[in-house]
Amino acid sequence: MRIAHALILFAVGACLLPCHRAAADIVYKAGEGWSTEDANGNPTIEASASAQLDKAQAFEKAGDYHRAMIAYYLLTRKFPRSGAAPEAQLKAGQMAALAGDYDRANALYNEYLTKYPKGEDFDNALAALYGIGQKFLEGARRELYGVKMFPSMARAQQIFEGIVKTAPFSKWAPLAQFFAGQAMEKQNRPDDAIAAYEEVISRYPSDPEAADAQYQIGYVYLVESRTAYDKSAANKAQEAFEDFLANYPTSEKAPQAQDNLKTLQARENSSAVSIAKYYDKKKNYKAAVIYYNEVIKEQPGTPDAQAAEARIKALQAKVGDTALEPGPEKTETGAQAQEQRRMQAQVDTASRSDYLGPPVAQPTPVPDQTAPPKPELRSSPADLSPPPPAVEPPLPQQ
Repeated sequence: MRIAHALILFAVGACLLPCHRAAADIVYKAGEGWSTEDANGNPTIEASASAQLDKAQAFEKAGDYHRAMIAYYLLTRKFPRSGAAPEAQLKAGQMAALAGDYDRANALYNEYLTKYPKGEDFDNALAALYGIGQKFLEGARRELYGVKMFPSMARAQQIFEGIVKTAPFSKWAPLAQFFAGQAMEKQNRPDDAIAAYEEVISRYPSDPEAADAQYQIGYVYLVESRTAYDKSAANKAQEAFEDFLANYPTSEKAPQAQDNLKTLQARENSSAVSIAKYYDKKKNYKAAVIYYNEVIKEQPGTPDAQAAEARIKALQAKVGDTALEPGPEKTETGAQAQEQRRMQAQVDTASRSDYLGPPVAQPTPVPDQTAPPKPELRSSPADLSPPPPAVEPPLPQQ
């Protein structure tokens, strides 16, 4: 167990050192954390905060950001009440970021926000933390024992949500809430992303990010509607884009929203044509005419509408107007009605408790005389061509 423990400490220590440094220069002690040592193994924390600050600044000036991070952080641990401690805490986070250790930078900036909620660099720490979130969102990889393993959208989401929770009324909060939604999109969680964007609109309705969030809601639904033509998602996308244009008509994304509405309408019209042809091929002419009429109504004067009108006339000539009209397939004759009443009377008589006669046959079922319901839209008609891609929106200005 001791050997395994030592190996773990060695691996963790190695991740904190540049490859050209000796591992013995930096050690970890339980309850104290990381510190530097001289050649004799003695800690090199200076005797005063100012001397430790000078040492950290020297490492920073030399470009040794890793050692600078440790030196700044040791100052905050050794001299927590010194006037230099808040700045040293912030600088430790900056050094970690410059060294590419974004996970540690995230922890150090959050530590600053916790320790110094009224610090003069509070907003700078938020801005820096927001930048770290962007790094992860753009694909920065998390580290495990000094090895870059995998990009983490979940870490980006966590950072952005943390900003909103820590400083909900700061200038960074609306952007952070928006980009939390972006991180959820990249994790393939559309419902959660939409909820995050709706939170932007409800919390920060007058902020410019509210317009971006409203557009993005429509965009997420538009992407969802691409798979097997999800009618529900398409309708929600249309509603979201219409709300966007109504509330933000002068937005730079208004042309994109209009183009996306045209895409949605074209897909709906194409679907109606395909469904009409599907029922026509199945010889369900009544259903086919319903959709041909929908094409004529939704896109009058277009080639599809003209073709639909021609086909309706051809079907009228083939089967007659009556066969194509909504309503009963055929009217029950008087003889049929009388026979049904007679058979039902026999059943009613036989059902009496004092009936002693022979069993009576059940009445012959009468075909349904009500008009057939409008056929449901098929989720993916066989001849429905792939829809054009949606317009990817530019991200908000940061």
